[in-house]
Amino acid sequence: MKATVDADTCTGCELCVDTCPEVFEMNDGIAVVKPGDVPADAEDTCREAAENCPVECITIED
Repeated sequence: MKATVDADTCTGCELCVDTCPEVFEMNDGIAVVKPGDVPADAEDTCREAAENCPVECITIED
């Protein structure tokens, strides 16, 4: 599973980082995905972060 963040849409609210710090981190006020695939034990929280993103800038690919 892979996650991506649309940097042009992200508002930097940090909700994804708070929800799933194993996958997301902040870089210059914008959320970014840490390198590599989403760890298996973080898939549920990664999906939760994508679903709860207020601007829907997170995409999940299985």
